[in-house]
Amino acid sequence: MANAPMLLVVAAALVDIDGRVLVQQRPEGKAMAGLWEFPGGKVEPGEGLEQSLIRELREELEIDVTQACLAPFTFASHAYEDFHLLMPLFICRVWQGTPRGVEGQAIQWLRPMRMGDLPMPPADRPLVAMLRDLL
Repeated sequence: MANAPMLLVVAAALVDIDGRVLVQQRPEGKAMAGLWEFPGGKVEPGEGLEQSLIRELREELEIDVTQACLAPFTFASHAYEDFHLLMPLFICRVWQGTPRGVEGQAIQWLRPMRMGDLPMPPADRPLVAMLRDLL
């Protein structure tokens, strides 16, 4: 869609010491409910990418991340029916706190090799292959 609005969201691949990555399930009542995705969210006006991701991780998972622990990795660009999504993905291996689904969302830790079986939004799916190559 040439005239579709651009939506900028930012996401994180939280990688634990065993090389597993955290994914969360979109809760009921949200678009694409039930699909598994990387944590993150919309970039608010006036926010930088890292600041937005730090805020989203605190709100969604109750963890604290510093900008120095966020490494830009890749991005997704996907045309949905009503908008075009641009989603930078950062790798994060260090955070404070234990991630939990603050908004009622289920979370799980998986190796990237096992993520291919999960139902995911179309924009998230290509990122899994990139993570498999990295990890």
